[in-house]
Amino acid sequence: MSRPMVITAALVGAETTREQTPYLPITAEEIAEDAAKCREAGAAMVHIHVRTAEGKPSQDAELFRAAIRAIRKRTDILVQVSTGGAVGMDVDERCGGLTLTGADKPDMATLTTGTVNFGEEVFWNPRPLVRDIAKRIKSIGLKPELECFDVGMIDEARYLAKEGLVELPAHFDFVLGVPGTLQARPEVLDFMIAALPEGSSWTVAGVGRQQLPFVDEAAKRGGNARVGLEDNIYLSKGVLAKGSFELVAEAAKRARAAGRELATPEQAGSCCAWAEAPGA
Repeated sequence: MSRPMVITAALVGAETTREQTPYLPITAEEIAEDAAKCREAGAAMVHIHVRTAEGKPSQDAELFRAAIRAIRKRTDILVQVSTGGAVGMDVDERCGGLTLTGADKPDMATLTTGTVNFGEEVFWNPRPLVRDIAKRIKSIGLKPELECFDVGMIDEARYLAKEGLVELPAHFDFVLGVPGTLQARPEVLDFMIAALPEGSSWTVAGVGRQQLPFVDEAAKRGGNARVGLEDNIYLSKGVLAKGSFELVAEAAKRARAAGRELATPEQAGSCCAWAEAPGA
């Protein structure tokens, strides 16, 4: 029997704007409402960025605190915070969510392991910065989701493991389809899976129109999938999703059609090589 699929909902991001879609959640309450609907639709985890009241990308710890508290009042979904932030942020700004402790501490954090072109910009992750963020994640007792936009970033995780900064096996997220990086093609996904350290688990996030088709690709390969307004705003051609929950519902439908059960937040730790149960 295949493992249940973990669906992650990427609710906000740093690039999507209200001009592109009026359904983008910005406030803590809006983020929490979408998170609760995503849980009901079948997601086990949400990946969150935060925004200022004006909608500007931010990594402010208090904005993360407000969002996490609002989410946890409504639902038991796992909360993963971004340490990528937005292009141009310095390392301290990017790590705002890692300063939260106690009941506000996230369940997981992302760690991007290399520098890539990102559209017309550069997502800057030189080795010293990556090590810095890895140390911060480890110091608060979290395991990272290793964000890989290219296959070399998987190999970089091995170097981090040799230095004791991450543990292997680990959980990886393949982000495919950003202009300037590896594109979303089935053979690319197979190449990245083959490069993984033994025992590692993986999620794939297809960007734009490849988001939902790559749920199908993940389902038949025994992997996990990330969907949501951070990476794609359309439910179908020309039809805006009214929130990430609609994309989760479609992903859940596709997973079940492929014979995959959906992981609950409690099950997610046993489905992947990274997490403890919620509240651990």
